Amino acid sequence: MLFNSYEFIFLFLPITFFIYFYLNNKRLTEASKAFLVISSLFFYSWWNPIYLPLILLSMVFNYVIGTSLAKDEEHKKISKKQLLTIGIIGNVGLLAYFKYSDFLISNINFALDTDIPLFHLALPLAISFFTFQQIAYLVDSYRGETKEYDFMNYAVFVTFFPQLIAGPIVHHKEMMPQFSNIKNKVINYKNIALGLFIFSIGLFKKVIIADTFAVWATNGFDNSDILTLLEAWATSLSYTFQLYFDFSGYTDMAIGAALLFNIKLPINFNSPYKATNIQDFWRRWHITLSRFLRDYIYIPLGGNIRGNFRTYNNLMATFIIGGIWHGAGWTFVFWGFLHGLSLIIHRFCSNLGLKINPILGWFITFNFINISWVFFRAKEWEDAIKVLNGMLGFNGIILPLSLSNKLAFLSQYGIEFGSYVQNIGGDKFTPIWIISGFVLIIIFKNSTQRIDNFKLKYKAALWSGIAFASGILSLTKVSEFLYFNF
Repeated sequence: MLFNSYEFIFLFLPITFFIYFYLNNKRLTEASKAFLVISSLFFYSWWNPIYLPLILLSMVFNYVIGTSLAKDEEHKKISKKQLLTIGIIGNVGLLAYFKYSDFLISNINFALDTDIPLFHLALPLAISFFTFQQIAYLVDSYRGETKEYDFMNYAVFVTFFPQLIAGPIVHHKEMMPQFSNIKNKVINYKNIALGLFIFSIGLFKKVIIADTFAVWATNGFDNSDILTLLEAWATSLSYTFQLYFDFSGYTDMAIGAALLFNIKLPINFNSPYKATNIQDFWRRWHITLSRFLRDYIYIPLGGNIRGNFRTYNNLMATFIIGGIWHGAGWTFVFWGFLHGLSLIIHRFCSNLGLKINPILGWFITFNFINISWVFFRAKEWEDAIKVLNGMLGFNGIILPLSLSNKLAFLSQYGIEFGSYVQNIGGDKFTPIWIISGFVLIIIFKNSTQRIDNFKLKYKAALWSGIAFASGILSLTKVSEFLYFNF
């Protein structure tokens, strides 16, 4: 079930909301939790019921190990460290089997010239997210940072439908107390107003903005054999904007839906395309993933306390793992390598005391991000090379026909005039949309600022209504969120 669907907006969400608070109003708190878990599992299994036992098995496995790790008594038969190792291996093994087995077999076949058949496994929805979330729970239990909760509380923590499919990746300590707070059992009209406001913004981002850019990005990467200079840049920028508005739109909708139930999810984006360096970018982009990579991979590897060389290795290892987490392919590995390398260069320059003008810093950072997304999006290496060749002008330059009179002298340099975005299905509005994308990411306030400054006023209601109505009226073609593929 998609957030951007009539079934979710007009049936699932309101029905779940009213029954949940009805049960709480009758002081049936355990029944309300059970109902929320069942509703969330229904939401999950809407995609493919065959994977419902998988998430249930994962929850039971991690709950048993987590509660055991949280106990203070001595573990005689097996140490806590061994128990944690079993838990992590179990989670990573499950993720690896479904997500990476075919990738591994393909590389073995290529390297050894074998013909091992592929499994062709369908990737279970949300497996990357609920796996990371539960690994964090196990590590925190091992560190003694968790309290003992019954299975129903744990099940709510894992399955809560707003964040189940594509995050944010949440911690037990920021979620479980909220479900136990008696004040959160009653309807809060301010949270409802804020939740609907943020949900509407997210719906507008996804349906109106992201899905518009998706057409040109898809045509450029998947359907075009060759791209000229402007077509290639339109393709890369379209995906850069599509990915942001698609994923941040999903997160806004998740935050908004959760607020209806008086649950505050962590902020996942803070104007990442305003970043003036790569470190700043990763403090703003997919914040909960950055937090996980920092706390559960980078710091355990040694962080930055064992000298520069070890720090650089830790950065590279962390971001290659981050790349692999996103997808089973060498393009994702290379994307992670690029970001690891850029962070190493940034730290090296910072250690030398080198500073850069903020505007120049933004220009370099944004273009690096835009180019690195090419590898993130490309299905094959050839697709990435095709787009990059076009961006470098190797496939020719075609300018708008309207400029032919003023810039006719450029013809002697091989520059042509005509349909400049034809191969990506673009039109005269394509550059307007791209310029508007820059305006939105640089000038407009982000969702975090709007949440902090939200007031119950007619202006907020008006904008919320316009965004919601625009989204609903544009649901003619329901499309999945990009991060559902990860």
